[in-house]
Amino acid sequence: MKNGKIIITYTLITFIFLSCIRDRNDKHLVDSLQFVGQESWNARITIMKDDVKRADVSAGHLIKYDDRKIIILNQGVAVDFFDKYGNHTSYLESDSAEINEKTNDMIAFGNVVVISDTGITLFTNHLKWDNKIEKIISNDDIILVTESDTLRGKGFESNTDLTEWVIKEPKGSIEKEIKAE
Repeated sequence: MKNGKIIITYTLITFIFLSCIRDRNDKHLVDSLQFVGQESWNARITIMKDDVKRADVSAGHLIKYDDRKIIILNQGVAVDFFDKYGNHTSYLESDSAEINEKTNDMIAFGNVVVISDTGITLFTNHLKWDNKIEKIISNDDIILVTESDTLRGKGFESNTDLTEWVIKEPKGSIEKEIKAE
């Protein structure tokens, strides 16, 4: 009988202890939750600036977090960029992306490729499109392919048609034939 009281008392103390731990964990979990406002598949978004279309974004899956004003795009992201006159400038593909609804800035992640209408192609793993200054920016390693050159480096900034670009830390070497006269 004494052993039975000890077991019941031990079980009761353990139950109370575990209940308190669970309550703390649940409270922490609720505090850290981000509530989904909308979810969609095969989604399309148009980003406007000064009443002109600046980007058409499509993705296999979209999650919108109302509390953070963030849209998460995944399952393949495709973006068509347009200049201030509404003319198409370039096309972007990535594995996923995030759009800040307050600024309309976009961050693309994973296998990012930008192909400009002028024939220049940019490869990187992480890229930001800053809607305010109308530039694409990457602090990661990049490869830039033009009609005649392949350039590598770390850090990149350009307009969306890739005609005015800067590689912050260029890497590599070139071989060029020098003709003596």
